Amino acid sequence: MITVAIVGASGYTGLELIRLLDRHPEVTITSVTSEQSAGRPISDLFPTLRGRCDLLLEPLDPATIAAKAELIFTALPHQAAMAVVPAFLEAGRKVIDLSADYRLHDPAVYGAWYEAHKNPELLQAAVYGLPELRRETIRPACLVANPGCYPTSIILGLKPLLDAGLIDPATIIADSGSGVSGAGRAAKVDSLYCEVNEGFKAYGVGGLHRHTPEIEQELSELAGQPVTITFTPHLVPMDRGILSTIYATPTRAVTTDELVALYAAAYRDEPFVRPLSKGQLPCTAFVRGSNFCDIGVTVDSRTNRVIVVSAIDNLVKGASGQAVQNMNLLCGFPETQGLEGLALYP
Repeated sequence: MITVAIVGASGYTGLELIRLLDRHPEVTITSVTSEQSAGRPISDLFPTLRGRCDLLLEPLDPATIAAKAELIFTALPHQAAMAVVPAFLEAGRKVIDLSADYRLHDPAVYGAWYEAHKNPELLQAAVYGLPELRRETIRPACLVANPGCYPTSIILGLKPLLDAGLIDPATIIADSGSGVSGAGRAAKVDSLYCEVNEGFKAYGVGGLHRHTPEIEQELSELAGQPVTITFTPHLVPMDRGILSTIYATPTRAVTTDELVALYAAAYRDEPFVRPLSKGQLPCTAFVRGSNFCDIGVTVDSRTNRVIVVSAIDNLVKGASGQAVQNMNLLCGFPETQGLEGLALYP
């Protein structure tokens, strides 16, 4: 049994962490924080928690939080996490950070996309927390950088192809659509119901989205060479889910049957990646509320392109579920513990 704290518990990822950890038999949540709502029960903010988690939200004081918990989830905005993570590490606590603050290895790259990093020495110590890539490195880590939602869907979609050298990395194009919960819970005009309902739009076009360097960093490591991709995210009028459609040119003649077999073999032992059969393609509705990533692959022989489609729940495998998966690895629990739930459908 371990004690955990959720720093920044008043957002959607904080709520999702509580929902998942509530069913985990080896975890007790001892502290939840929120600057704006300190002093209120978290169940006031999220009535779904009534009678299950009624902890009072606390202001963020690292020493106080570290005294209550062995492991800290930091679900803070980008640039806010780096202000407190060092204090938790100095107190001997393990940290799983759900922001982008420790995902990028190079402080110059982080600075170009965000701002100057306050503790760049930790970037090399942080482990990129995609278990399907870094499982054995995650287990002994003290600081895990939980991946972004778009990167998770794209990296898992491309890993088998890059491992096998079957696509030209210079030809990768990824179009991804995300539910509105990916924008967070803060009130923003672009996220209002009337602004998103009955609409479908691209944003961050032209290589502007901040997940781009994270995707390129991990794909470059898989490919063994620098990779630059065309990545276009879209906002979809649904609560949650990500669907990524990825295109690339094969390095030799391949068939759909061959690639379906490749994905089945590559992910045979992965509990949360479900390669689909020939002719099947993922749908966000079939992973909603679950930690699964569904992947379909086909070959367009007319244009000589490989097409990969992946689907995840952006709040689960794209954020909090993956964080719990990382916690299980850090703490020596079964990797699937607390994450066995199926998708919510319909």
